[in-house]
Amino acid sequence: MAFDFLVPVKDKVLAMTELLSPQALGKNIHKHTEKKGLPVFANATVALFGVLETRNAYEKRPQPFDVDEVRIELYRLMSGNWGLTILDLGDVHPGETVEDTYFVVKEIVAGLLEEKIIPLVLGSTQDVTFPTYRAFDQITNMVNLVSVDSRFDFGENDELISSQSYMSKIITDKPNNLFNFSNLGYQSYFNAQEDIDLMDRLFFDAYRLGDIAANISLAEPVLRNAHIVSLDLRAIRASEMGMGKRFSPNGFTGREICAIARYAGLSDTVALFGIYEGDNTNHGFQLVAQIIWYFLEGISFRIQEVPTSKSEDFTKFTVPTDTEELIFFKSHITERWWVEVPSILPEHTKTNSPALLPCTEEDYLEACNQKIPERWFKAYRKGFN
Repeated sequence: MAFDFLVPVKDKVLAMTELLSPQALGKNIHKHTEKKGLPVFANATVALFGVLETRNAYEKRPQPFDVDEVRIELYRLMSGNWGLTILDLGDVHPGETVEDTYFVVKEIVAGLLEEKIIPLVLGSTQDVTFPTYRAFDQITNMVNLVSVDSRFDFGENDELISSQSYMSKIITDKPNNLFNFSNLGYQSYFNAQEDIDLMDRLFFDAYRLGDIAANISLAEPVLRNAHIVSLDLRAIRASEMGMGKRFSPNGFTGREICAIARYAGLSDTVALFGIYEGDNTNHGFQLVAQIIWYFLEGISFRIQEVPTSKSEDFTKFTVPTDTEELIFFKSHITERWWVEVPSILPEHTKTNSPALLPCTEEDYLEACNQKIPERWFKAYRKGFN
């Protein structure tokens, strides 16, 4: 069983936990220990584990990301009034081959998903996103992946999988269960024009760093439709991460990245959150711990909403344009917006019902001004290609 490969949380972390106040997260997380073994999965909400594999790093790393230092900083934070059951399953150490590590990660994630537990993966390198994606093979036919990253991570056609080419592997690997890929925070000077054009041709969504930083709420509808969120910590500016050598002067601030993590937690479709590519700095450990904290807080405030014209919790807006009649819904509870999009997905065609695409109030206002929202157009084209 894949869970047998998990290495318990180290004694130094457990010893630190004994000194914490009863309100600290470390006192309220159920841990995998050498003495007690794995915690009970029943009624668990989130399960954290580290992946110490580094052999497919694009830039070779002398040592893996120190997940134990993240644990120490996370355990010190105070619990919110969340009502969550959180597990710390320990770490996956490198197998004999990278493929062995991938297999174990895939099986662990698949097992957690089957138990309706959200895996929270702390990985040294972002190529671990690939086995977490493959873990959904038996869970759902179509997967929406959101990457918070300064790069798209498309490699050359003949390039082996690495932390900067894993998306090419995801797109081409069979079975192809990727329905949509969205990038939040790309920086143009890190991406070839061919890759930017490829995003357009595949009707994928890409949002520049400046656009998201100027209006962080643009990230919310993107994350609301995601199943997997993969965060490359190099999308954060170097000063926020303790001036790690692999980080850029430009990137998200700590406040912005925590807001994105909270949006990811609020999404009732996000089933896995991965955090990768950290450097071993004190600032970095603290910020990653706070990112996790905000993700957990978001989960605690999740509300499952399914807009319908019959529900009193939603207002339906019909917007006629020159080419289409668009149907929008607004929630009275959360003030979130959706727009109907014709779909050929089986779950919609069987009932002759359109798909509901998360959107913003700005999309509605654009439609009122006779401009079809770009997100609707891309979703429409993708559904009928």
